[in-house]
Amino acid sequence: MRKRTKTPDEVAADDSVAASSLVRGLEILRAFRATDSTLGNQDLIDRTGLAKATVSRLTYALVSMGYLNYDEAMGRYSIGPSTVSLGYSALSSTPVVRVVQPLLRRLADKTGVAAALGTRNGLEMIYLANSRAYGPVTLQLNVGSQLPIWRTAMGLAYVVGMMPELRSDLIKQLIASEPKSRRAIRQAVDEAMDTYRERGYVCSFGAWYSYINAVGVPFRPTDGSPLVALTCGGISDILSRDACLSTVGHELVAAARHLRERLEDPTIGHT
Repeated sequence: MRKRTKTPDEVAADDSVAASSLVRGLEILRAFRATDSTLGNQDLIDRTGLAKATVSRLTYALVSMGYLNYDEAMGRYSIGPSTVSLGYSALSSTPVVRVVQPLLRRLADKTGVAAALGTRNGLEMIYLANSRAYGPVTLQLNVGSQLPIWRTAMGLAYVVGMMPELRSDLIKQLIASEPKSRRAIRQAVDEAMDTYRERGYVCSFGAWYSYINAVGVPFRPTDGSPLVALTCGGISDILSRDACLSTVGHELVAAARHLRERLEDPTIGHT
C-alpha cells in the first residue's frame, strides 16, 4: 500500500509544532542563570510559564540529548555538556571575544576594577568575557552572568549603540515588562544618550545596586558581528563617580579604539 502523502497544510502544521517545541526547549535552557547550579521542575515552570506536562516532556528530551543533566537523588536539573559545548563554540568562533580578553586584562589592571564585554540576551545583558583587577573587593560576575539593561552601564551602552528603530522597539519591550518603571526607563535612556553624545561613554551610578558604579561604551564590530558593549565597573568606594568621569571613562574609550584596531589587523583579528 502506498503511503499517504501529507497535504501542504499538514506539513505546515507539523513544522509549526516542531518550531514551537524548539522555542519552548530553548526557553527551558534560558531559564538557567550563571548563579544557578541546579533547578527543579517547579523552578522551570515558574521561570518559563510553561505547563508542568510540557516542562516534563521537554526536560526529558533535553536530558536525552545531553543539553541537561538530571540528578535523580535530588530531582533537579543542571546544564549539560552539549549546552556547554555549544556555548563555548559560539564564543570561540566570535573574533571580538577572542581578541578582547588581553585588552580586558590590561584595562582591569590599569583601572583597578572589573572590565567586561557583553551583549543583549532578550531583556537582559549577558557577559561574554571579563577580567577582574586583583584585590579583595571586586564584582563577582563571570561569563554567562546576566544583568538588567536599563539599570546598568553595559545595558545602556548597548542601547545607545542600537539603530534608532531597534532602540525604540527595545524600549517598548522594557516598558511592557516593567510598566511601573516607564518614566525611569525613558529617563535612563535619555540621559545615557546625552552623556554618550557629550563624553563618548555612558555612566551608571548606583542604579543597579546602590554601591556599584560603572561606565560603558557600545562597540559594533566591522565584520558584521552583533553589537556588544564594553564596561568597567566596581564598588563605589573604589570606583567613585569622579573616577568614572575623570579617568575610567577615557580609558574605556581608548580600549574600544584599540579593540577595533586589533580586529582590523588581518594578522591578529582572525587568527
